[in-house]
Amino acid sequence: MPISLWKGVRGLLMSLGVLALLAILLFVGANLWMLAETRERIDHGLSQCGPERVAIVFGTSHWTRSGKRNPHFEGRMQAAARLYRSERVQHLLLSGDNSTRYYNEPVTMWRDLRGRAVPDAAMTLDYAGFSTFDTLSRARGVFDVDRALLVTQSWHLPRALFIAEALGIEARGCAAPERPTEGVLWLKAREWVARVATLGDLYVWGREPHFLGPEEPLQIVPRAAISAADASSAADTARESASDSASSTPR
Repeated sequence: MPISLWKGVRGLLMSLGVLALLAILLFVGANLWMLAETRERIDHGLSQCGPERVAIVFGTSHWTRSGKRNPHFEGRMQAAARLYRSERVQHLLLSGDNSTRYYNEPVTMWRDLRGRAVPDAAMTLDYAGFSTFDTLSRARGVFDVDRALLVTQSWHLPRALFIAEALGIEARGCAAPERPTEGVLWLKAREWVARVATLGDLYVWGREPHFLGPEEPLQIVPRAAISAADASSAADTARESASDSASSTPR
């Protein structure tokens, strides 16, 4: 190989090496910055979370690709129900993907939480939470939320909290219960990439949510009113049942 050609190749390789090193430093630095910025706003025990008027619960698939119940979904539902029942939050904003008629994360969350004794009046469904960015953009721009508790897994919270702050939401993170499961390392690795992409969304190309729509401020019903309504409904049901029983008794 001629000396001049070798020098050119060596110079190119050195330049590529420098660019690769800078990319790695940028990648790691962006992640460490986001983690450091949000660390103090994450509570890792449900008893430490709240109190807060609104909790934003991030959607995820009910099932894994292998057909098992998704432990991340289970952890978020468990956390949301416990926070409500322990009176650490007043209202749950359930935000997730409903991009097709066959896939509806908000309704799946709503059904699950109803089974955990969370009343309908304490839940609002957001059907256009297609991403973490969309969920938080809509929480601020559509549902008029300026303070919230964010409920999701600990590895997801730094990015969610960072976005919330950038959008003007004063937020703390409540880490949902986790357990070892297949694929979690891949999710955490993907989250490192997503954090870097988030900086681009917020500060470079000015990302906009997929869909906003008109404002629909949350209607937060006082817990006492919900309890009274539930008691009245139960009484009505009991009376109807007694009436049906009496009318069906042979005379």
